[in-house]
Amino acid sequence: MALTKEQKTKQIESLKGNISKQKSVIFVDFSKVVSKDLFSLRKNLKEAGCNLKIAKKTLVRIAFGQLNISFWNKIKESIPGQLALVFGIEDEIAPARIVNTFTKTQENFKILGGIFENRFIARDRVLELAAIPPRNELLGRLVGSIYSPVSNFVRILDKIRETK
Repeated sequence: MALTKEQKTKQIESLKGNISKQKSVIFVDFSKVVSKDLFSLRKNLKEAGCNLKIAKKTLVRIAFGQLNISFWNKIKESIPGQLALVFGIEDEIAPARIVNTFTKTQENFKILGGIFENRFIARDRVLELAAIPPRNELLGRLVGSIYSPVSNFVRILDKIRETK
């Protein structure tokens, strides 16, 4: 069913709002994915502060053009089917991680590329981002690394005290 001009304008404004708020965008092809699975993906993304938006490629091109973002020429070459945009609004890396996890269970769901730090990145770079652990885990590792010499020193002092 064709969209009216008013509906298209609303979608473009919605896309522009999401694009302007985003920290990262992942482009995915969701052809032949069951809607029930897409709903579960949306739920996981929403819990992580992300957003999934399905839109026509023409409307996405217009929204990028109105925001003076020139990535569309690079993006359109890698988009064969239906396009969905996953916006990382609170966390830059969470969309890549969640989408990558979803692709492991859905063979028809494909990562096409993305925008990270205001630059277009290819699919393999998105997969590299997905491999980065969550922020809390990284902070835990940092604290463990900083605290490790202190705890080793305390163990040595305990051993010296036990031998006396």
